[in-house]
Amino acid sequence: MNTQIFALEDITFEQWLPLWQAYLTFYKTQLSDEQIRLSWKRITNPEQTDIFGFAIKIDENVVGFVHLNSHISTWTKLPYCYLQDLYVDEQFRNQGLARKLIEYCYEFCTGKFDRVYWLTHETNTAAQYLYDRIASKTGFIHYKKTL
Repeated sequence: MNTQIFALEDITFEQWLPLWQAYLTFYKTQLSDEQIRLSWKRITNPEQTDIFGFAIKIDENVVGFVHLNSHISTWTKLPYCYLQDLYVDEQFRNQGLARKLIEYCYEFCTGKFDRVYWLTHETNTAAQYLYDRIASKTGFIHYKKTL
């Protein structure tokens, strides 16, 4: 099994889209085609450095992705990096691929960012099993107001 991780701009929209749609289905949400294309354009635009992502391939098949957003902080000199989306195709789970993607992000972000952080839904216990081993829970509770 040949595994490679590389920037999302090195794959096509058509390779990413089925994974993105599966991710949205997992979280029981939908986005318009316009928003999906806008997200892809943002994530793969090398000039837009505050949002970026990586894909993971097994042999020639793209089987997962991670999207990241950076932002400055009032608490640290270096900006934070928010791991917004992480997805691995169901057929390829439990092979350490999500861990490889996150660890790749750690490596990429070291020296550029103060931290990598993320959220997951409380019902996503499979993901939490991994996250509890490679990161620390902060104890913070997330609130939002949709505008």
